[in-house]
Amino acid sequence: MTAFTRAFRGKHLHRKPVRRVAAAGVVAAGALMLSACGGDGDGASGMSGMDHGGSKSSATATATTADQAGDVGQADITFAQMMIPHHEQAVEMAELVDGRASDAEIKDLAAKIEKAQGPEIKTMTGWLRSWGKPTVTGDMPGMGMGGDGMMSDKDMKELKAMRGKEFDKMFAQMMIDHHNGAIAMAKTEQKSGRNADARKMADAIATGQSAEVKQLRSMLDRL
Repeated sequence: MTAFTRAFRGKHLHRKPVRRVAAAGVVAAGALMLSACGGDGDGASGMSGMDHGGSKSSATATATTADQAGDVGQADITFAQMMIPHHEQAVEMAELVDGRASDAEIKDLAAKIEKAQGPEIKTMTGWLRSWGKPTVTGDMPGMGMGGDGMMSDKDMKELKAMRGKEFDKMFAQMMIDHHNGAIAMAKTEQKSGRNADARKMADAIATGQSAEVKQLRSMLDRL
């Protein structure tokens, strides 16, 4: 073996371990990357040790949902469900004025009641649907049992039978009682309600109908 041959073989013998070390390094690096991406079976992303904000987003979404749900309480639901039939009866009473009432102020107030309470019925119906609660348009349990100002069927029949000044007086007294019931319901919502829109409507009902009660009492005094 010549000196050149010995030098050539010696050169290649020293290169093989280097290649093995380099290859081993590539394999190790690849294994490390697979381990990081594969994780311990944490799903398609497999980024168990990496946070891309997914957990934070989920927590935020959950908190937002909870906040929205917290905007509506049982008091708000009960307020809408009970005020709808209450308003409906007030509108029914106001509609009886045409052809029966003789007093101009009674007629004007009846028109005002229809104009105000009709849209409020639609608004409250929309709330209940959006809240996923039943829309109640008939009598609610406990209504008409006293304290809520609801008129009985007998009361309504008597009012329908009246004409002229007798109708005016009966209408005024019945509407005072009816309004007082609505005001009491509105005050309960003001105290216990959580929904901003429902509380705002309760404020409007309490303020507006209190003013109308004073007006109706003044009418009774002069009729």
